Order: sequence, then structure tokens, then C-alpha cells
Amino acid sequence: MKFWFERGAWVSNKAQQQFENIAPAEVKSIAIIRHAALGDLILTRAFIVEARKFFPNASITLSVVSNYQYGVPEDMVDRVHIAAGSDQRHLSKREQIKIAKNLGEQDIIFDMTVSSRSILLCLVNKAKLKVSFPYRNWQRIFYDACVFRSDLQFEAETLLDMLRLMGANPAIPPDFSIATSALKKDKPYIIYFTSASIANKCWPMESFSSLIIKLAEQYKEYEHIILQGVADWESVKPLMEHISEKAELPNVKVQEAMSMQDTLALLKGAKVVVGNDTGIRNLAICCEAPTVGIFYSTVPYRYWPRYGLHDAVFVEDGSIPTVDSVLEATNRILESK
Repeated sequence: MKFWFERGAWVSNKAQQQFENIAPAEVKSIAIIRHAALGDLILTRAFIVEARKFFPNASITLSVVSNYQYGVPEDMVDRVHIAAGSDQRHLSKREQIKIAKNLGEQDIIFDMTVSSRSILLCLVNKAKLKVSFPYRNWQRIFYDACVFRSDLQFEAETLLDMLRLMGANPAIPPDFSIATSALKKDKPYIIYFTSASIANKCWPMESFSSLIIKLAEQYKEYEHIILQGVADWESVKPLMEHISEKAELPNVKVQEAMSMQDTLALLKGAKVVVGNDTGIRNLAICCEAPTVGIFYSTVPYRYWPRYGLHDAVFVEDGSIPTVDSVLEATNRILESK
């Protein structure tokens, strides 16, 4: 196995020597550590697809964290390892280490998290090669090879760089292997998701309200569907009350939280999905539905694929995007279809 890079990665001398006579077909087991929420778990699917191709004889274990299991791609791996998360802080250190050791010995570990928890997994489990994408140079002391994480490239691509480093040739655009049919509805529809994993990623309610009113009046023949989040603080009731105070819009409706499969079908059929930096938008991207992302507290490029019908709305100084700027991006996508 040759490592294909000049300066864009780092590989230890030991790894260079150890793997020069090993072919990908000889790798029997790999583990992927992805301790993250829905959006990041979904993007991992493309990596798993390509790892299957490049390591055709390897058993794949995916390590996730106990407090984030919605959207785990169990269908794509041979085994799921569940590390102790924030919902298991009551466990003793000894119990947490025992759970960590259940990952087991591997030929290759890909750490896509690089947290204290994932580093612990790498320390207590043997592997011939440990690969990661850290932010900081010092973190490479725990690994044998690193592709440094970028805030300026779609994260699914950065993950695939860990395979490109070894000579793989992943598909472009990435293949997320989501088999679902678009929901059939009588009318075309636009989806809005106003929530996010944390409140400071959420575009102001008044801005979303204004946007939905303008689009609902502009596209009267469309259904305008607002997805409800699962947490209490994600309720769209205040938003709907704000909209109803401004206008009567029978084509605006709320969709309660659904199963993963039903959510995928709904997203796939949308003319466009408008949302914050959130897992729902990543789901839409993986379903090949057009998207408009609204960014101001997080960097846009990491979750902005530069293929397909996707736009990211942000202001150079990091201020909150205007309603008109999001409206313009949404219209641009709708008019291009």
C-alpha cells in the first residue's frame, strides 16, 4: 500500500515501512469512529461505501456514541460499537474504559472525531494503522497517518481524503447509498427546517417567518412544509402564530417529526429544502434534494457541496443573513429546475 501525498498529509515512518508490502485486499478489519449527531453520521455513509470498495475483504465496525444514535447507518456495517456518551456520565472510568475496549483489535482505525473519547478508543485498542483528520498538529502523536481537517471543503470530501491518501479513487459526487423514493404529492412543495442542534445556529424566528410568508405568497401553487423538531425548544408553534398574525396562508402547514424513512422520502421529493446548518439539511443533500443553507455562527464551506443544486447564504463579516438574501438564493434554485 502506497501513501499518495506530498505535503497535504502526514504519515509516520513506521507506517510507511509497515504498509508498503500490504495490499488493500489483505486488510481484514477496519473500525470507523464517528461520535457525532445526525448530520455527521449521514455524511459518513459515503466513506463507508468507498471503504467497502477499497477494502473488499474487511469487516467494518462503526463506533458511535450512546447519546447520538438517530441516523446510525447500521445497514452499511458489520457491527456497531456504542461508546459511553454524555448520557452515561454516571459510569465509572473503569466501566467507560471497558466499553471502549469492546471496539476490539483492528487492522485499521479511522478516527473521524478526534475527541478525548475517541483518542481513548485509539489508545486502548490495538491497530496496525490509526488514521485521523485532526485540527492540530500535536494530535498526530496518537495516530500513524493524518489528513488535516479543513473548514474550507465539504466534510464528506475531507473524510474521503483519508482513503485517497492510500490510493483509493472515490466517486464524485460522493455516493451516500440512500435508497429511497420521493414522496408523491399532488402539489410541488418547499421544506423549511427552522431548528438546529444548538440554538445559536438558528436563524431568527422573525426572519424565517418573513421568508415563509414571501415564498408562500409568491408560490401559491406550492405546499410550504415546516418540519417540527423533536425537542421541546424546537417547537414551531411560536413561528406559526407569528405567521398567522401577518397573513392567512392555507398553503403553509406543519409536519410533525417522522421516522427516518418517511423523512428521507419527504426530503427527496422537495423542490428545495431551506434550513440552518443542521442534520436535516445534510439528509437532504444525501437525498440529492436541492438545498439552501443559512450560516452565520458556523463556517459554511464545511457543509456546502460544490456540486448539484446547493447554495449557502452567509455574510462576509459573519452577521445574520437578510431575508432578501435567502429569498434570492431560494428563487435562484427554484428557477433553475
